[in-house]
Amino acid sequence: MKTVRHQTVHQLAFLPRLFPVNAYFVEEEDGLTLIDAALPYSSKGIMEAAKIIGKPITRIVLTHAHGDHVGALDALREALPYVPVYLSARDARLLDGDLSLDEGEPSTPIRGDIPKKVKTRPDVLLRDGDRIGSLTAIAAPGHTPGSMAFLDARSRALVVGDAFQVRGGFAVSGQMRILFPFPAMATWNADAALESARKLAALKPSLIAAGHGRMIQQPAAVLERAIRQAEFRQGGKSHVAANRS
Repeated sequence: MKTVRHQTVHQLAFLPRLFPVNAYFVEEEDGLTLIDAALPYSSKGIMEAAKIIGKPITRIVLTHAHGDHVGALDALREALPYVPVYLSARDARLLDGDLSLDEGEPSTPIRGDIPKKVKTRPDVLLRDGDRIGSLTAIAAPGHTPGSMAFLDARSRALVVGDAFQVRGGFAVSGQMRILFPFPAMATWNADAALESARKLAALKPSLIAAGHGRMIQQPAAVLERAIRQAEFRQGGKSHVAANRS
């Protein structure tokens, strides 16, 4: 495991050279908010990292319900039985094996590693705009129907899950990068992901912390480029067209 810190955000990167999977700590006065639970074996590294920082884990927040983001959840719940778990109300259904779509959602099938053996269920069902400590939950559907990003009000650092990928080349979720194709292969709906990418870029984040790859500081230029590339590949959709919705 490799750890990197930018301001109040600590990145915990598992398998950083092969198949990088990230979890994050966001420091608060009362402890640490863990964002994502990485891989099934990651609990030990997560707990050790918290000890090194010197603060307790007080919340576990999940960006979405894919296996490489909830992998160590059961082990963490066993070690931290009183720490609340947060997940979007929409993606909580995936943990129950419910892959049905809501009325009005794009009819593409839900993809990716939907875990079938995770026992832990969220204590708090998140909706767009909810606050968790210094973080605001931002609905960002696309990679999964209930994907969320989390914006730190203090620094404008944005933890995005798989709404963007960094490994293999910075890209909007659903855009294939040959050097690391897995996020695109696991994306539910590329059009929804593009809409969410525009929404997240409009927040003017100071930092992008994604599920796969290094953190990006001052990401405005790379966000704009990635969104333009996604628009071109998805039929030349323009910002003007997006603003009509």
